[in-house]
This record gives sequence, C-alpha cells and structure tokens, in this order.
Amino acid sequence: MPTALSHRLTDPKKARAFIVRDLQSLGFDAIGVAPAGRIDRAAKGLDRFLDAGRHGTMGWMADTRDRRADPTTLWPDARSIVMAAMSYGPGDAYDPLAALERTDRATISCYAHNRDYHDVIKGKLKQAAGRFAARTGADVKVFVDTAPVMEKPLAERAGLGWQGKHTNLVSRNLGSWFFLGAIFTDMALPADEAETDHCGSCRACLDICPTDAFPAPYQLDARRCISYLTIEHKGPVPHPFRKAIGNRIYGCDDCLAVCPWNKFASAAREAKLQSRDDMRTPPLDELLILDDAAFRARFAGSPVKRIGRARFVRNCLIAAGNSGQPTLISHVIALLDDAEPIVRGGAVWALAQLAPGRIAHEAAARLSGEADRDVADEWIHAGATDGD
Repeated sequence: MPTALSHRLTDPKKARAFIVRDLQSLGFDAIGVAPAGRIDRAAKGLDRFLDAGRHGTMGWMADTRDRRADPTTLWPDARSIVMAAMSYGPGDAYDPLAALERTDRATISCYAHNRDYHDVIKGKLKQAAGRFAARTGADVKVFVDTAPVMEKPLAERAGLGWQGKHTNLVSRNLGSWFFLGAIFTDMALPADEAETDHCGSCRACLDICPTDAFPAPYQLDARRCISYLTIEHKGPVPHPFRKAIGNRIYGCDDCLAVCPWNKFASAAREAKLQSRDDMRTPPLDELLILDDAAFRARFAGSPVKRIGRARFVRNCLIAAGNSGQPTLISHVIALLDDAEPIVRGGAVWALAQLAPGRIAHEAAARLSGEADRDVADEWIHAGATDGD
C-alpha cells in the first residue's frame, strides 16, 4: 500500500514504536510483536485435540488444521505479527460466580455483555493497520477470531501472556478477561520475548469446571465445555450436562472468573465492551417468551444474536428446568408447540424438571403427532411412554 508521504518510516524500531503508540491511543491494553512462522508446540497440541475428536461438531477446525499451524500459509509474505489485547473485565460491577445463585435469572458470559467484540476490535485494528501501512509502505492484514489464526499461541509468543491450564490466555496485568486481535505485516519488526507460564501449582480453573471439561491441565475437551454446548453445539444438549449448566444460557465464565491473576485486572475501558446492567442476569420469564423478531431486537449488535433464537431458547429452557421456579411452568408449556424442534425438546425436559406430574397429560396431546425423532425421544426419556 504506497504512501503519499514524502518521509516514510523505514526503520523497524521506529515503525514498531509507531504502531504500538497508535494501538495504545485506540484503547488497547497490551501490545506485542511475534515473528511469523510455524508454531510447533501449539500445532502439536492442536493435532492431539483434533485427533481425539475433542472439537466436537466444529469441523472447520479440522478443515483448517494446516493453516492454523503456520501463519505464513495464510499469508506467505507475513514477516511479523502485531498482537493486541483489550480488556473486557467486569471489574467490581458484576460477579459471574455469584450470579449463578440467582436461579430465576439467566447468566450470559461477560464477553457478551455489550457489543460484538469482532466488530469493535477489528474496527480499531483496521484503523491502526491503515495508518501503519500509509506511514511505512508495508502491506498489512487484520484478523480477529474469524480466520484460522491461533491467536493465543501467537500472543504468548508476543509476550502478552501464557496459555493457562484452562487453555485460555492469562496475563499478569489483565488476568483472564481480554480479547485478542492480530495485524500481519510484511515488514520485519523487532519481536518481544515470549511469556513464560506462571500458573504454578494452582488448579482452581480445573477444579471449578461444572462438567469436567479438562481431561488434564492445559487440555480441553470442547464436547464437555458449557461454552461449546450453549454456543457452538446446534442440536439438543446431551442429557448428562443439562443439570451442570445451571442458569448459564450463553457461555460459561467459571474457569476465567476463578483465576487468581484477575486480582490485577481492571474493568474494561472501552465503553462498547463494558458490562451492561440489562445483559448481566436477565429474568428467564422475559427470555422464554421471545419470538424471532423480539430476540433479534433485544440482542441487536450482541454476539448472542449469532446463535439464533432457537438455540438461545433451548438454553433458556435448560436454565428454566434447573431453576426450581414454578412460575415458569406456563412459559415452558407454551413452548411445547414451538416450530423449532430443539425448542420443543428443551421444553419437554424443562417441564419434566419443574412439573413431572404434567408430562403424561401434555404428552397425550402432542406425542402422537411429533414428527421429530429427537423431540419424541425427549418425551420417552421424560417417562411419557414405554414405546420405542
């Protein structure tokens, strides 16, 4: 990308200082530089993860395996990768672990309490990358989570933090509450020293996981992870995990919230990433009645919108079934006739938890006409019939 400026920044040290200052002015809390190239240790870990089938239904991870292992397969001209971190910490305004006790309400993962971070982070990175390209004449590419880029290992290589035992990145300054974005450039910039592991003997993140999603430290089985089950998984949530989900309807913060390094984290400075009151613990009775239009309106601009109304209400029904709140029964019964099979199936399970005596009565009106096998199986599992 050529520049009209007569004086370009050709010195790598000055060019690095330029982009770091620019990113800081845009609100990024930490910036580091990593050399582009194969990430051997992370690539081997990814192979083990995929070969064990721990990615569940996320087939795109296997499809892009080779490109993830080496950033230069994504862009062969890349010489350096600028990694930037921005906090979304809730600060003292919200305790995600305490919110789990409010069973008449839902909990949404802290990162989704405001605007979609993809839009916020990518917009700022594009601004900085454009100015860097104009000033240096270098080519640039911006990536935020949607391309096959292994952001966490690259951020570790850039000195921003280390992958903790929960497999997320941990920072000595930001704890576990931050987003990552990357600017690739064909200009070779001075690189930072890679960060080292500071987890020590702590295993708080492993022990708190409600579904035992960590087979061992530094390993995740996504098929057991509540974030995967409530966001990525498209079908009915497997029965063994439903009770453990509690009132978590979008993601899970437990392993992040319990990290001791969060004592050094501060609340998000970027207004669009700050925790909003209306997104923290919304009442379940308000969420269960959302049709598609109301769902889209309520979560416009939020990452929650991306999973769609059907999966969202499925999650809310699991929370309702775990709530012990009889006031939700009428809402659950209304959803037994929903157009979406995963909603109907979720309603059967929720009703069986809240009012098991109603199952046989409701099944008499619905089971014979149920065309979806998964929903029929929910009725059978709930004890509606001894049939096959």
